[in-house]
Amino acid sequence: MLLKTPDTMSPADQDEGTPVSVKIRERLLAARQRFHSNDNIADFIEPGELDKLLDEVEVKMQGVLDSMVIDTHGDHNTNNTARRVAKMYLREVFKGRYVHAPTITEFPNVEHLNELMIVGPITVRSACSHHFCPVIGKLWIGVMPNEHTNVIGLSKYARLAEWVMGRPQIQEEAVVQLADLIQEKTQPDGLALVMQASHYCMAWRGVKDMDSKMINSVMRGVFLKDPNLRREFLSLIPQKD
Repeated sequence: MLLKTPDTMSPADQDEGTPVSVKIRERLLAARQRFHSNDNIADFIEPGELDKLLDEVEVKMQGVLDSMVIDTHGDHNTNNTARRVAKMYLREVFKGRYVHAPTITEFPNVEHLNELMIVGPITVRSACSHHFCPVIGKLWIGVMPNEHTNVIGLSKYARLAEWVMGRPQIQEEAVVQLADLIQEKTQPDGLALVMQASHYCMAWRGVKDMDSKMINSVMRGVFLKDPNLRREFLSLIPQKD
């Protein structure tokens, strides 16, 4: 039987042995597309590749557990942990990196609504990109529409937040990313976001401070220009813990 060597292998044969993560990375590099931890790369993942990526991450995660000297074969509690962790990262907590944005139906502002609208608190779950520890908190969104603003359902704000927050990142950048997305979808006169969250990289490790929280805000349009409107929005947010 004649064995195939790299010189005699067809491009399809060579491609078959390439890890799927390498294929995705090569597409990103060829397109000169950034792939930081808080970027969405769904456009560069082909059908069926996410399942293969899960298999690849499982193997790598098993290597991590082996290097931590955990007997996953003898320990019934951890004998499938590598698979569970891989699935958790790709399908759940970091899902916002690997899937396209949720479908959002936009409606014209037929009634010409132009009064302040506030949505929240929306529970947000993310992870810090420094230690992959949970970031859990609440988010409030203020919208000042105009006659040209696209109207979206209240639940859609939560879906957009879930998609953006489902990536490893820092809170300051996450809120800006979400503001950019909502601004693009709705085109309001003004947009305001306030997020308050507990960071477990501070509560679970390091100084182990369980009570510390981070609050940050993004103000756009009339919220930035009109201090009275900004004060109204902040005063209508329920007292934060």
